[in-house]
Amino acid sequence: MHRTGGPEVLEWSDRATPAVGENDLLVRLEAAGLNYIDTYHRRGIYPVELPLTPGIEGAGSVMEAGEAVTEVAVGDRVAWTGIFGSYAEEVIVPADRSVPVPVALPTDVAAAVILQGLTAHYLVHDTYPLTPEDACLVHAGAGGVGLLLIQMAKRLGATVFTTVSTDQKAELAAEAGADHVIRYDDVDFGVAVEAIAGPKPLSVVYDGVGVVTFERGLELLRPRGTMALFGQSSGVVPPFDLAELARLGSLYVTRPTLFNHIADRADLLDRAGEVLGWVSDGSLSVRIGQHFPLADAADAHRALEARTTTGKTLLIP
Repeated sequence: MHRTGGPEVLEWSDRATPAVGENDLLVRLEAAGLNYIDTYHRRGIYPVELPLTPGIEGAGSVMEAGEAVTEVAVGDRVAWTGIFGSYAEEVIVPADRSVPVPVALPTDVAAAVILQGLTAHYLVHDTYPLTPEDACLVHAGAGGVGLLLIQMAKRLGATVFTTVSTDQKAELAAEAGADHVIRYDDVDFGVAVEAIAGPKPLSVVYDGVGVVTFERGLELLRPRGTMALFGQSSGVVPPFDLAELARLGSLYVTRPTLFNHIADRADLLDRAGEVLGWVSDGSLSVRIGQHFPLADAADAHRALEARTTTGKTLLIP
């Protein structure tokens, strides 16, 4: 992309094989993950330096390793997140930001879960650590993060409410383990939650939607409850009067991001090891709902922003 804007700014073009630094890996991409943050970069909501090869998540096989790399060898399979340039057939990945793919795990599945799985992991273990005494609300329960959040919340014994927009998405969220699935296009989700559980029943709201759900979600939190705003697919939440948090019961609001939770390599490997291990042993399910050719990344962005996707979308070279 040479400019920001709609999906049409994404251009498929040739480039030279990138140079490998002494601490880098050159990886042949097998799959790149599509994430909402890619659309924020494309639209300029999160400023980026242009021109840019977008995409920050993928997995593939190592073609070449820099001379200072000791832990990864040519032929190893690795996954990564937070590395720009992932919408490409060949990607430079700093070795210390790569994650080994377990033998039993298909490479495309690793690409599908590395960003969204680690996001769900920090939300339920760090941002608000769930317990069996907690009730939580997961918005967009049939999306990639949503399906993983539901499963991880149930692993911890919490009661899970979730919102979806279609019958198909409702079935997917229920299959993931959600206790209560709400069609937000049919009913005010707040009315539905309180009809089931009474006034202000939630310990935490995990909100990746943003402006259209934020304020209503605050009204559902118990005193000293937590609003975890981790995305903004519907738009940016405007400036907010913090006095409202006192009026609503001494609430907490946080705006976490994954990359602050995996900045240290040990944290990255520990968190990824748990998530990829759960997927490998079958205790965590990853739904890959759509595949697009890498050259058709613009169409994939259109589908994501039109909310016609479920689970994870992959771009395949």
